[in-house]
Amino acid sequence: MHTSDFDSPIAYYDKRFGVQAIKLLPGQYAVTKQEKLLVTVLGSCVAACIYDPMTGVGGMNHFMLPTINKTANELEQTECTATKYGVYAMEVLVNELVKAGADKRRLEAKVFGGGRVVPSFIQHDVGRFNAEFVVSFLNTERIPIVASDLCEEYARKIYFFPATGSVFMKRINELNNATIIERESQHRWKLSERKLVGSVDIF
Repeated sequence: MHTSDFDSPIAYYDKRFGVQAIKLLPGQYAVTKQEKLLVTVLGSCVAACIYDPMTGVGGMNHFMLPTINKTANELEQTECTATKYGVYAMEVLVNELVKAGADKRRLEAKVFGGGRVVPSFIQHDVGRFNAEFVVSFLNTERIPIVASDLCEEYARKIYFFPATGSVFMKRINELNNATIIERESQHRWKLSERKLVGSVDIF
C-alpha cells in the first residue's frame, strides 16, 4: 500500500462492505495491491480510479484544480500542495501504479466528480474544468476511460475496489452543497458523518 506522505489518508473498517478501507481527502491518493476499499466524497473535485485488471494493482486520487503555476522544483518541495492539482496528482498516481507492479499499457480508468454543486459557479465552473482536464490527460496518456460520471449538478461519494476495478457511486442529492465546497477546500472528512441521500450506481 502506498499513500500520500502528508496527512495520511484515514484507514478504517467499512462495515457496509466488510473490508478494510481508506478515506481520501483533497490532495491525497492511495495505491494498493491488497483487497482494500478506497473511498472519497466529491463536489467540484475529481477522482480518477485507475487499475491494472491483470495484476489487481489500483489506486485513486482526489484533486481540486486542473493546473498549478509552479516549477517542477517547487512542486517537489511542496508535494502536499501540488497533489491538490490534477496535472501533478495524475502523474503521481500513474507513476506509483507502475512502481507497484501495474503495466501502463493495461491500465484502465474510471473517473468521477466535477459537479457544479453551487449555482453561483456557473461563470467559473471549476468542476467542468477538472472534468475536461482528467479526460484530456487520460486520452493523452492513452489510458482508456471505461466508465465515468462527470459534471452535472450533484455531489458524489465514491467506493472503489482496486483489486477488481469495481466502483459504487452514490449520488448526493440532499446535502448542503456549499458545505461540500467548504469542506473540500479545508480537507475535512465530516461529510461522511452526515446523512447522504441519493441513488447508487455501479461502474
